[in-house]
Amino acid sequence: MTLRRRIKQTESLQDRLASFAKEARAKASELPPRTERDDLTRKARQADTAAHMEQWINSPGLQPPK
Repeated sequence: MTLRRRIKQTESLQDRLASFAKEARAKASELPPRTERDDLTRKARQADTAAHMEQWINSPGLQPPK
């Protein structure tokens, strides 16, 4: 039986997603307009969307159904 590796995250998910999106946009700006650049900008947009969804899910206004 193999043991699962546990990793303690030092940054929040939102911070990690924001830094990934920033790095992806920086790399994409250096590339010529091709599929690799498009893929990086798409991944950056997805990271931004995931950060917004995570923020919405963890908001105090979200209430469980009664």
